[in-house]
Order: sequence, then C-alpha cells, then structure tokens
Amino acid sequence: MAAADNERSKLEDAARAGWLYYIAGNTQDEIAKKLKVSRATAQRLVSLCLSERLITFKLEHPIAACMELAARLTDKFSLRICEVVPTDAVSPNSVTGVANRAAALLESILRAEKPSIIAIGTGRTMRAAVEQVSPMDCPNHQLVSLVGNISPDGSASFFDTLARLADLTKARHYPVPLPVFLASDAERQQVLKIGPVSSVRALAEKADLRLVGVGQLDQDAQVYRDGFVTRNELLEMLRLGAVGEVTAWAIDAEGRVINGGTNKRLTSMPLPIPAKNLTVGAALGASKVVPIHAALKGRIINGLITDEATAQALLKN
Repeated sequence: MAAADNERSKLEDAARAGWLYYIAGNTQDEIAKKLKVSRATAQRLVSLCLSERLITFKLEHPIAACMELAARLTDKFSLRICEVVPTDAVSPNSVTGVANRAAALLESILRAEKPSIIAIGTGRTMRAAVEQVSPMDCPNHQLVSLVGNISPDGSASFFDTLARLADLTKARHYPVPLPVFLASDAERQQVLKIGPVSSVRALAEKADLRLVGVGQLDQDAQVYRDGFVTRNELLEMLRLGAVGEVTAWAIDAEGRVINGGTNKRLTSMPLPIPAKNLTVGAALGASKVVPIHAALKGRIINGLITDEATAQALLKN
C-alpha cells in the first residue's frame, strides 16, 4: 500500500510540474521553488508528466495534419525525409508550396560548409524550386544535371534548371550536353563513351542529393506535350506498362524501369535502384499519384515532398 501511495504521490507531483511548465509557462527553476524540490527533481517530474501522458497537446493549425501525413508516409515507405505542404484550395495543382520546400532542402545543403554534390532533374516543379533559392556564393559545391539539356529541335531546354541554379549559387556545374533522346540505342551507346559525358555520369553517381520530379505518362505527359516523344512512342510505352517517369526514365506500376521503347534511347543518368544516397521526389496532383506511388514502391526515391491531397491519396493507394 505504501508503494502504491508513493507512486500516486509521484504522479501527482509530476502532474503539478507538468501543469506549471506546459500550461502556466513556468521555468524549471520556478517549478523547483514552488514545489520545494531541487531543479533536477523538477526536470525529472516534467519529463515524467510527458512520458506518462498526463498531459497531451493538440496543435490547432493546418500544418499539424500535414505533419501527421508526412509521418505516416515515412513509416509506410521507409523514407529518409518527407514533407507535406497544405493543398491550395483555389489552385490544387499549384506547385508553389512544394517548390518552396524543395528550395529549402537545396538551401540547407548549399549553406553547409561541407562540400556536396547536388544532382537535379528538370521540369516545371524543379524550375519553380530553383527560382525560390536565395542567391549565395557556394564555390565548394558541385551541381550536376540528371537529364540532357537539348530539346528535339536542337535548342536548349527551357526547363533546364542547372544553369539557373549555378547562376544563383556560383557553384561549379556540369550539364549533360546531349539531347534527352538520341536516334537509336546504338548511337546512345557510342555517345555515352565520350570522355566528358562519362565524367559527368561518374560525378552524378556520387551525388549527396538527387532532387527529381515525377511525371505521369498519359495523353497529358509532359515529355509528350513538350515534343520529346511522339504519340506513337508514347503509346508504345503505355503498351509496355509505363505509368510514369523519373528524369524521363519510364517506369511501370511496380517501380520497375521499362526495358524497351524510348528508354533504349534515353541519355539521362541511370536510376540507382534501390536509391542509395538521398533521392527526393517533388511532385503533386491527382495525375501524379500513380507514378509517385510507383517510384516509392520501386524504391527509386527515398524522400518525398508533396501536398496534403496527394499524400492522402498515396496512403489510400
């Protein structure tokens, strides 16, 4: 009975300490004086209050739901990082929020003193992310592209993000000076043997961070709308089971890289599967749910930045 009374008394003291600290806003020194205990005992009582769940918290802000979704996605797909931003009710396909968090990720690495290699994809979300990066001097870091920077007509790709990021950061950068797709697999094999191309590919393999978009493969596929593949080539990839693409590599619903079609002519950096270093996909929208799920399931990406609506759909998938 004495032991039970002692335990009850300790929990009562913990509850008092917890109320004073979390509700009344007292410091641990103030709690020690009011409870007439040492500061160390006050600290232990506050910790006990929390560990015994004598006090709980409810965060009254939309971001709380996003944090819960991020935790569930992290657990479900064993992610290294996951961020979920609120969905824009007016413009549900707006990439602004996702781009903002992707920019924050880039800046966190660029501002570090330790030299890093950052490999980056292309596309609208990547471009929007780079535009939100603050100008800074980062001569010790290296930037490398994961995708060719030449459009089908021979012009520079409008959504090439590498040069813009290099302008903002003054970091050394290594583009892939090739068309996204070549005419044949034989031509691709020849081109990949060129010295500078091999050097850039070797650098990309060592990237500390890979930041990529995830695209759908359907009639609204960006690679199709931007003229990188023809309608017949798109239909062929769909017949082969493609549901999405990462750095233009077509993947099926299981996250496997399609063996055939336009993948045979693609000059993008290979996809390490499973992803070894931090590889973060930044994408959102109903049309992206299936390809994002495929990239997660196939372990092509081990990090994700998305919005609330997409996160909820991924957890239901």
